[in-house]
Amino acid sequence: MQQAKPNLSFWQIWNMCFGFLGIQFGFALQNGNVSRIFQTLGASIDELPILWIAGPLTGLLVQPIVGYYSDRTWNRLGRRRPYFFYGAVLTTMALFFLPNSPSLWMAAGMLWILDASINITMEPFRAFVGDNLNEKQRPLGFSMQSFFIGIGAVVASALPYMLTNWFDVANTAAPGEIPDSVRYSFYAGGIVLFIAVLWTVMRSTEYSPTQLAAFGEAHEEEVAGTNQRRYWQPGTIASVVGALSLALVWHFSLDQQLYILGGAILAFGLLQYWVSAAKGKGHSGMVVQIVDDLYQMPGRMRQLAVVQFFSWFALFALWIYTTAAVTSVHYGSSDPTSAAYNDGADWVGMLFAFYNGFAALAALVIPYIVRRTSLQIAHCINLVLGAAGYLSFLVIKDPALLWISMIGVGFAWASILSLPYAMLADVLPAGKMGVYMGMFNFFIVLPQLLAATILGSLVNHLFNAEAIYALALGAASLLIAAVYVLTVKTETR
Repeated sequence: MQQAKPNLSFWQIWNMCFGFLGIQFGFALQNGNVSRIFQTLGASIDELPILWIAGPLTGLLVQPIVGYYSDRTWNRLGRRRPYFFYGAVLTTMALFFLPNSPSLWMAAGMLWILDASINITMEPFRAFVGDNLNEKQRPLGFSMQSFFIGIGAVVASALPYMLTNWFDVANTAAPGEIPDSVRYSFYAGGIVLFIAVLWTVMRSTEYSPTQLAAFGEAHEEEVAGTNQRRYWQPGTIASVVGALSLALVWHFSLDQQLYILGGAILAFGLLQYWVSAAKGKGHSGMVVQIVDDLYQMPGRMRQLAVVQFFSWFALFALWIYTTAAVTSVHYGSSDPTSAAYNDGADWVGMLFAFYNGFAALAALVIPYIVRRTSLQIAHCINLVLGAAGYLSFLVIKDPALLWISMIGVGFAWASILSLPYAMLADVLPAGKMGVYMGMFNFFIVLPQLLAATILGSLVNHLFNAEAIYALALGAASLLIAAVYVLTVKTETR
């Protein structure tokens, strides 16, 4: 007879989620300052997206792999906590090294290491809630994570501004050198991240496989060596589209970063053929099982994938281009060595702090909106507010008033971090919680990969390298997500 998973106390849930404060501290420092670091080291506006490609590519590779192995891990640290700890060690080291990069390509390489490390730490946290909390308490767990995300991001985003204006730390430096305000912020981020994650590792426990079996949540479904033909059609389509894309980029001498998009599509197509052959031989290793699970994802997850895709495309546009947009339009400078540029970049950090602060407040309001409407309508409303916030950058001329834009962005951010997971939670197979949470992040990193490969071309060729219009594209993407979420059916699997 299966046992009921017991309720945990408020402080047990607090300890479980506290590590997210540190993770988001590091993530917010990256989002708010990496474009600034790249421009300081000589990157042009149209080069920024391709330099940011580390995030989506590492997430695409690391998250499902970590999810797969964490589903199968059990040692003295537990199931998910080993990944928290070792990922935190690597992330802390990367945060210390990144702002000391001597060249642009060294900084780009360090961003790859930082993103991979953050993904190792972050991916199992969603599954951690699913493992330890029963269905009734899971919404509280995800809300607690969102709370710590907001707190960590507010402080981290504002840190360069606070160091400059409160402690007289220099926010300018010689050409090609990173200002002290940025470097010291990354050092503080590394320390905060490690301490916060270590707190969760040391102060939390996990259920053993035997205990999960008693709750009926430890089963795993292995992939049979049959049905290999199901991969041929998508494999053929992806291979043809990828190869054709590469040929067009070469023939018309298009931006070289588009080779990455075509190559990724071609690689996905070839992977389908490889999986088909492996299944025909009876193999059922990690790659085969991940790809097979991708085809067997619940119907609701497929619908939410579209919503996530357009939501995160918009977020990536915000993270890449806000610094360039605000410094050039609102502060009148695109020179990373000028005081005006660095004042604007510091203010962007504060704006990111504002939207995370508003997100923390929005987390208190969103449950009320859900009760009065539905999960779909509430998410739609919040995404529309986010689109309005993006568009207001084109209307508001006084940079001191841009905090108003962050109200809508904050509501959208809080909603994106919580409501899709609330709609998804009860349709995921419990024994594959980690791999499906990692797989759901495909639809976070794929739009980022697309943004990294085409946003630079769009901004450069369509908008004459005016970064402000990347935010208009982000607004359009949020509106598409807002409309589509209304079609998500939460009644059926």
